[in-house]
Amino acid sequence: MLTTKTIKESKTDKIFTGVVYVFLVLALIVVLYPLLYIISASISDPQLVNSGKMWLWPKNITFEGYKTIFENDSIWRGYLNTIIYTTLGTTINLIVTLPCAYALARVDFYGRKLFMNFLIVTMFISGGLIPSYLIVKGLGMNNTIWALLIPNAASVYNIVVTRTFFQSTIPREMEEAAIIDGCTDFNLFFKIVLPLSMPIVAVMALFYGVGHWNSYFSALIYLSDKALYPLQMVLREILVLQDLSSSQVGNMSASMAEMLYSKQQLVQVIKYGVMLVSTLPIIVAYPFLQKYFVKGVMVGSLKG
Repeated sequence: MLTTKTIKESKTDKIFTGVVYVFLVLALIVVLYPLLYIISASISDPQLVNSGKMWLWPKNITFEGYKTIFENDSIWRGYLNTIIYTTLGTTINLIVTLPCAYALARVDFYGRKLFMNFLIVTMFISGGLIPSYLIVKGLGMNNTIWALLIPNAASVYNIVVTRTFFQSTIPREMEEAAIIDGCTDFNLFFKIVLPLSMPIVAVMALFYGVGHWNSYFSALIYLSDKALYPLQMVLREILVLQDLSSSQVGNMSASMAEMLYSKQQLVQVIKYGVMLVSTLPIIVAYPFLQKYFVKGVMVGSLKG
């Protein structure tokens, strides 16, 4: 019986393996370098960061940027708003997506192909930004948290993936046996289907959660109250204010320009610090959901 130890690789196989390892190392560098740079820049001397002398490892370590971040009420308020939007928005997304996908996966659901075609059409044809804004404004949701949550209550792509998972994973015989035993449709969904579908639930929670966490465009369009701004909008304001301040340096006196320049350098460090703080929860949560992510996506997309 042949084993992996007795099988000898050919010269072509060795070359191919070497090319794969080189490609993986290059991909690792491309992905890892921005993260290392952000971490180093957030704790380095702003002058060294702006001059380009700091390009990988931190130099003249200082935590002044993080001190300013932790003392800034708008950043903490944006952080709290983002947590609320992500938690509530993901809950709404799952409440809408999972039952919709399960209904479309049922072979005894009359007209499911027609409804599925209507949903797929919306992936290619959209009403546009102005009609969406008029609808949100007409419903009285403008400048409220619901303007960020209700219009994005479901994604057709995620519904399709979840439906495919239900079709390929949940045996129809199991559903028929439960119905014969007197199980209602609600009990069938909540007590049998959902417990067997935790991988796809975790995948959908990850997809929607990351989307809500990184979203800022809806807040830019629908929100005018800064108390409702998510963290990404606060970060955007920091970047925009920095650019506007840079364009005004030439119109100021020397003392004011010097003061503004030092402030800009601190803002540069704060920018990297906020980037790290804003992505840290996703980085921490992803390893715990990775196994569900891989399993759910592979089963939900390749079968059926």
